[in-house]
Amino acid sequence: MSDENWKAFNLLEEIERQDSSGSPYNEFLRVPALCSGIYSLEAGSKDLQGPHDEDEVYVVIKGRGQLEIDGRKVAVGPGSILYVKASSDHSFFEIEEDLTLLVFFASGGKDS
Repeated sequence: MSDENWKAFNLLEEIERQDSSGSPYNEFLRVPALCSGIYSLEAGSKDLQGPHDEDEVYVVIKGRGQLEIDGRKVAVGPGSILYVKASSDHSFFEIEEDLTLLVFFASGGKDS
């Protein structure tokens, strides 16, 4: 449901769409100042992302692992909210349980 001034999403439906997309990341919102999507990593997998041009916030929906940001490590699990400044080197590692993350990029992200 939406119009030009607002949009409404269902988190469980967006997670389902991401699961069936065959891709680790599925974007569901893109506007000039913000983009958002669902990012999933399987237990034992490697996170191959590099630094982004935008500030980013991750909300861990489910799963457990660690996030390394510019050489500092933090354990993450359901309910963790993580801010990563633009251009910071970061990746998830030691993924113990499948991770599902809600991701927000400032500035609408970079067009592919």
